Amino acid sequence: MFRNTYVEINLTNIKKNIQTFIKKNNDYKYYFGVVKADSYSHYNILTVKSIIEAGCNYLAVSSLEEALKIRKHISDIPILCLETISIKYISLCLKHKITITVSNINYLNELIKYNFKDLLIHLKIDTGMNRLGLRCEEDVRKAYKLILNSNMILEGIYTHMHDPLNKDETNKQFEKFEMMTSKIDLTKIPIVHLTASDATLNYRRRKYANGCRIGIAMYGLMDTIDKDFLPTFSLYSKVLQINKVNNETIGYSSNYKIKGESLIAIIPIGYADGIIRKNSGRNVYINDKPYKIVGNICMDMLFVEVDDNVKVGDKVTIIKNIEHIREIAKHLDTITYEVICSIGKRVPRIYIK
Repeated sequence: MFRNTYVEINLTNIKKNIQTFIKKNNDYKYYFGVVKADSYSHYNILTVKSIIEAGCNYLAVSSLEEALKIRKHISDIPILCLETISIKYISLCLKHKITITVSNINYLNELIKYNFKDLLIHLKIDTGMNRLGLRCEEDVRKAYKLILNSNMILEGIYTHMHDPLNKDETNKQFEKFEMMTSKIDLTKIPIVHLTASDATLNYRRRKYANGCRIGIAMYGLMDTIDKDFLPTFSLYSKVLQINKVNNETIGYSSNYKIKGESLIAIIPIGYADGIIRKNSGRNVYINDKPYKIVGNICMDMLFVEVDDNVKVGDKVTIIKNIEHIREIAKHLDTITYEVICSIGKRVPRIYIK
């Protein structure tokens, strides 16, 4: 932390959020901790271990790289890779016990040629996201039979709800999943998981589903506000310098001019750290008081218009809590996920228990 700029990760609150989630949805057998993108920018194997300790009994990642990174530290937790893995790397999946996703027939046909023994597979069904997944009932039935007649193991089947706050659309997805799997025996598939955080919290469990995925709920940042979930991610820096300016422009491009006399604090964090230029105009907090970012944000520094109460060395809260993250997301015209995932690896993480 040589720049005095860092992220604080609250591992205790991560655990509490998972325990709260499981308590609210205690009729599932499998709870997938979704730790892709370095646990939504929380980083470090300590976060992953906390997620497991709190009750997640399966992990889900985006890529094989992410899975192997976890395997260096944790050997026994099952890990599902949500993206398709190239056939040439399947031997690594077998060696390190990584479960793969099959989302189209052509890919499955390639796997069948090699007939990998004991390879764990989850079939993904596209029920409306139009991203990855089998797209028709015939393909689902065909994939089911192909895997059952191979040396591979069909461990799971799943889909993804793309708009969980839209009840009509989400119910259509449930119905489509049921229609697309009507000709196969779901009771013979050990794990059926349909919902992520918001959809799990807002819809009853389907009787055939015994798994759910916990992603953003671990960090309290669901689309629906729930006061039972706690903040886990805060971003801090310190005032590096304070300049007194008078009717002058600040920063690049001369497009922001201070009217009259004012104090401008220089903070050592910028767009290379994930505070993109669009953050200009939103609040940070110094001594628990809000102050606005002004001017064009630089690669490594930004400007905050302050008053006489602010001194060099004062702590600056760049991201404060859940409510602040929602405020930032609204300012950036984005979602809470992107606010925290944008904070790069250059910013050190410290972990509190």
